[in-house]
Amino acid sequence: MSKKEVRWRQRFDNFENAYNLLEEHIDIANPNDLERAGIIQFFEMAFELAWKVMKDYLEAEGFQIKSPKEAIKQAFQAELVEDGQVWMDALEDRNLTVHTYDEETAIEITERIKESYFPALRQFYEKLKDKY
Repeated sequence: MSKKEVRWRQRFDNFENAYNLLEEHIDIANPNDLERAGIIQFFEMAFELAWKVMKDYLEAEGFQIKSPKEAIKQAFQAELVEDGQVWMDALEDRNLTVHTYDEETAIEITERIKESYFPALRQFYEKLKDKY
């Protein structure tokens, strides 16, 4: 097993932990402020680790990846993810949540996490779990 392959597998372990935390709390109906903040935080961690797993996996396959956008585009082309636009939207929202907080935005992003981003993370998780 190459050093790059070991790296993506180690990063996948960390992603799996963050993904499981998000999965555990994603179904909270009508989350209060604290629960919503937790869901957003778990999403941020899972998303950050997901794109880094993409990067490490793709680099082990011989690609050069320099940014989250490049990782997402290449992962879509390599069929690691099914909907590249959802991942780009998730990247945009992750960047927004890291730098901004207002309740209305938090509510909207929490809904997008539940409806779009978590299912995309689940699909990616299952795809890479099969390769693990």
